[in-house]
Order: sequence, then C-alpha cells, then structure tokens
Amino acid sequence: MSKAKIFLLALSLLVLLSCKPEEKWETLFNEKDLTGWDTYLGPAWVATSDSTVGRSDNPIGLNIDPLSVFSVVEVDGKPAIRISGEQWGGLSTGQEYSNYHLSLQFKWGEAKHKPRDKNKRDSGILYHAGGPHGADGGFWMRSQELQVQEGDCGDYWGVAGGIMDIPAKKTDEFYVYDPAAEKLVFSDSSAVGRRCIKYPDAENPTGEWNTLELYCFGDTAVHLVNNKVVMVLYNSRYFSEKGELPLKSGKIQIQSEGAEIYYRDIKVKKISGLPIDL
Repeated sequence: MSKAKIFLLALSLLVLLSCKPEEKWETLFNEKDLTGWDTYLGPAWVATSDSTVGRSDNPIGLNIDPLSVFSVVEVDGKPAIRISGEQWGGLSTGQEYSNYHLSLQFKWGEAKHKPRDKNKRDSGILYHAGGPHGADGGFWMRSQELQVQEGDCGDYWGVAGGIMDIPAKKTDEFYVYDPAAEKLVFSDSSAVGRRCIKYPDAENPTGEWNTLELYCFGDTAVHLVNNKVVMVLYNSRYFSEKGELPLKSGKIQIQSEGAEIYYRDIKVKKISGLPIDL
C-alpha cells in the first residue's frame, strides 16, 4: 500500500473517531402509564353557593390526584396523556435535563373548567423547572415557559422569577418577538413584564394536533411550533435571595390550567449545540 493511501486511510479513521454519534431520542411517555412523572395539584377550586368557584386554603399535593386530572387514554388511535384541567397543577419529570431537544405533540380537548371556563384554553410547557412545587400562584415550579394557549402557542412567560432576554418590539400594548430588535429583559418585575408574544403564529386550529419543539443549550432556548421557529431566548436566569443566578437545567413540567388537553409522542435527546439553521 502506498504512503498516500495509508495517509488517506489514517485521515478517514481520524475523522470517523472525531465524529460524535448522534444522540438517540429518550421517550418520556411510555404510552401505558405515568411512570417517570410526578403529579402536583395546588389549592383546589371548589364550587360555592353562587355558582362560582373559590380557592381552598391548602394544596391537594404531590402525587395525590383523586379526580384523575392526569391520566392515559387513547385519542385518534394512539395513547396520549390526558390533562383534564379541572384542578390546576403540573405533571413533572422526575429527572432534570440540560442541553437538550424536546419534541412533543398536543391537541385541545373539549372541556373547560371554572374559573377559566370563559377564557382561552390554556396549558404550558415549563422548562428548567426547579425549587418547591407551587412557587408560582401555589401551582407551578420556578421555570421558563413555552406557552401552550389557544392563539398564543410559543409565547414566553417567566414563572416564579424566571428571566429571559428576548429581542422584541412593542406593538400596541404588547411586546412581540423580532430577531432584529433590541434584546429586552422579560420577568415578573421588569419594565416590559414577563410575557413576550411569539412570531410568527404557526399554531394549527383547535382540534388539530400540533408539534412543539424546544431547544435548550447553555443559557439559550428556542421555541418551535409546527417546525417553525417562533422565538429565540437568551441569558436564562432567575431571581434568588442571592440575586440573579443562571438557569440552565431543570425538570420539564406540563401545566393543568382549566382546559382539557392531550399530549403524546413526548421525547428528548441530548444536543452538543444549537442547529445552525435555526
């Protein structure tokens, strides 16, 4: 064998050894039960004498679900996690994640419950979730939110002290994501508030399945709805007693917030960087 062929063979071997194999998807929903997840329900909504609802004093608690707010059912011929929305809380992974790509599908159900029975259907994907359950309003963990709400899917909402820098511009009274705009600080105590509206709107009509994807790498996050990037977020952090601290990892929590919703095909995989085409 010539020296040139030996060199090319060695170079090819070096390239192969230096290439990391693509990470495999880890399935977070086994399509049978809620193994690997914890349920948490905050203070119960209780019917009152005047046909409204009032909030009880104490949370229902961790892994206590007497009304089966969280269950596994078959929808459109496939298993899915049903979240009834009747009581508010979250379904959270037992494991924490960092530097990952999350993918899942959701579809709205029919039922809506007081006190939000007249509002848009609402849920949400909370990422980098940590700290005590119920830190936000008695229902959810401190986190960053990829909003799941009719017409607002892909928005950002800072939960219980979550902070993100997002390029956005003001339209009427709202701030809308614009990759060419100046980065603004979004949090529950910032001048612009803790909500940033996605752009563009890529959500399918109510009753159809939608695919959500979330990329988290370092302190950067990317929200995708039905294969379209609708927001890129930077410098993930949170308020603490010691001031602002980085927020780059945590659990994944799915909200129950007054509306029936189904989730399926929930999976995650490690990433070594953000896709260059995002």
